[in-house]
Amino acid sequence: MKIHFLKANKLPVLNDPIYGFIRVESKLVFDLLEHPYFQRLRRISQMGLSSLVYPGARHSRFEHALGAMHLMNKTVETLQRKQIAISNEEKEALAVAILLHDTGHGPFSHAIEKTIFLGVNHESLSLGFMELLDEEFEGKLSLAIAIYADKYPRKFMHQLVSSQLDIDRLDYLKRDSFYTGATEGNINSSRIIEMLNVVDDQVVVEENGLFSIEKFIMARRLMYWQVYLHKTGLVAELLLSNTMQYVRALVARGIEVPMTNDLMYFISQDELNPKQLSVLEKFSHLDDTDIYTALKQWQYHSDGILASFSKRLINRDLMKMKYQKEPFDIDQIEKRKQKLFAAGFSEEYVANFVFSNQVSCKVYSGKNPIKVLTKKGVVNTLEDFSSLFDGKTFSTTEIKHYLCYPKSK
Repeated sequence: MKIHFLKANKLPVLNDPIYGFIRVESKLVFDLLEHPYFQRLRRISQMGLSSLVYPGARHSRFEHALGAMHLMNKTVETLQRKQIAISNEEKEALAVAILLHDTGHGPFSHAIEKTIFLGVNHESLSLGFMELLDEEFEGKLSLAIAIYADKYPRKFMHQLVSSQLDIDRLDYLKRDSFYTGATEGNINSSRIIEMLNVVDDQVVVEENGLFSIEKFIMARRLMYWQVYLHKTGLVAELLLSNTMQYVRALVARGIEVPMTNDLMYFISQDELNPKQLSVLEKFSHLDDTDIYTALKQWQYHSDGILASFSKRLINRDLMKMKYQKEPFDIDQIEKRKQKLFAAGFSEEYVANFVFSNQVSCKVYSGKNPIKVLTKKGVVNTLEDFSSLFDGKTFSTTEIKHYLCYPKSK
C-alpha cells in the first residue's frame, strides 16, 4: 500500500488495491495511524495461517483497518446526504473507532488468541489500547471510545462499528475475497453503503438494497466454509494453538524453551490484568515475528513433541483432517491411535497428534436482526422480509465434526 502526501495539508492519501485512493481526513487520525500501537498491525496477519492454503492471503490487520476507516467515511457521507445529522466530531470519532477496533489482536489474529493472553479477548484489549491512547492524546478519543463501547446515546453509531452489518465485515469479506481469490465472497460494499439509512436511531437497509444484503449473507457462509474454516487452514491453526498450549505446559514444569522476552512474559503467566499499562505495553510488542522466530528455534528442541509441532508448521507438513456431520465414534479415533502405537510412538505423542472436536458457523442471528426499510416506510427484520431464510440455512448454527491425525508416510 503506497502512501502519497498532499503538500497542502501534509495529510496522506493511500493507494489501496481494493478501493483505490484512501484519504486520511484529520491530523488526529494521521497521528494515530503513525502510532506504534497501530503500526504493529502491519505485522499481524489478517487471516492467521490461511496463506498455507491461499498463497495470496498474506495481508495484514493494518490494511483491513485502513479499508474499514475508508468505508466508514463513505458511510457517514452517505447518511449525511440522506439528512442524518452527524457532526464533524462524530464523523472523526467513528473513523477513529473503526481504525483502532483491531489493535487488540495478537499474533496470527484469531489463530492463537486464546492461548497467549488467557481469558482476555481482542475486543477488550482494543478498548484498553484506545484508553491508553486517549490519555496520550489528552482526551481526544473519548467520543470514539464511547461509540466503540456502546455508551454513546446515538446507538446507530455503535452498530456501524459492531453489528451483523457493520463496516468491519463490509471490508474484511471483500478484502479476504480479493487476496484469497475466493470470488464467492466478493460483496458489493459500495452498493450496501449506498442503501444504508437510519430510522429511530437504528441502522436500516433500504428495500432496494435487499439483494445486496442477501448476497452479503451468502458470501459470509461461503467464506466461512470455503476459506476461514478450510480444512488445511484450520488444521494449521489447531496445530499452532496446540503448540502454544504445549509450550505453556513445558514452561510451567521448568523446562527451558527459548523465545522472545515478551512472548515468555505471557506464556509463563496465567493471570494478567488487561488494564495494566505494563501488560498492554508488552502485548503491543508481540506480533507474528515472535511466533515464527520461536518455531524456527523449537524445531530443534530436545522435546520431540515440541520439535515435531514446530517442524510441521515451518515446513507445512500438516496433519490429515476429516470433516463429517456426526461426531466421530470412539472406534474411529482409537483406530488412528493404534496405528501410531504400532509404529512405536509414545502415549504422550499420540495424545497430542490424534484429536477430535467440532467447529461451528452461524452467519446470521435473529437476536439483533438486520432491519429493512420498505418503500412504504415500514421497518421489518431481514428474516421476515427476505425469502432467503425460508430454509433456515442462514439463521441456524451449522456444525461440522473433525478428526485430526498424522498423514501416512
